[in-house]
Amino acid sequence: MSAEKSPETRERILRAAARLLAEGGSEALSTRAVCAAAGVQAPTLYRVFGDKDGLLDAVAGYGFERYLAEKHSLAPTEDPVEDLRRGWDMHVDFGLTHPAFYVLMYGTVRPGHRPAAAEDAYALLRAMLERTARAGRLRIPVDAAAQTIQATSAGVTLALISSPADARDRGLSVRVRDTVLASVTTEARPAAPASGDAVPVHALALNAALGDRPTALGSTETVLLREWLERLATSE
Repeated sequence: MSAEKSPETRERILRAAARLLAEGGSEALSTRAVCAAAGVQAPTLYRVFGDKDGLLDAVAGYGFERYLAEKHSLAPTEDPVEDLRRGWDMHVDFGLTHPAFYVLMYGTVRPGHRPAAAEDAYALLRAMLERTARAGRLRIPVDAAAQTIQATSAGVTLALISSPADARDRGLSVRVRDTVLASVTTEARPAAPASGDAVPVHALALNAALGDRPTALGSTETVLLREWLERLATSE
């Protein structure tokens, strides 16, 4: 591997770009400025990242790695809904602590494109929701809940970032968080099985509990069971 495309060169360029981003926002991320800060020539940058979009994707991924490190530091508790609440608060705090990174990660999008690290963040949220479903605490399917939480938490964080620091209403995040979580999760004690509202909750819990583990059913029967559970989970 040539020195120009070595991991050390890539890391040096990313660190330089991250520093420029933190100090001056995305406007500071010109290829000329990044090359100067990293001490490399433009051809080296293009050989490593392909183009400006490739560099931005890599910097966004660099930010997501920091985000995921903080997410993984949250040890799960016995209450999966409380863990979702803590995860939401950590998400917003990360955005307000690293606003330039956050805007690049969540506010600068291309249709149909999401950095690989963003997929990891989504998978982590989905895993938390699967645990919530297994506990019988989820009202709607896992993916629907994940999309709802991801969209609203990002929207709130971007709104707070755009507000002047002295006029920032941190209570906005709490209000939206509690409203969203109340709409996708249940109380600690689910309704009795006889209640119509409890059927989707228990269907989701059973589907999540099955996971990929083998059952006494045949493959065709398992597919049918999952289809029925998914129908029950989305019934009103």
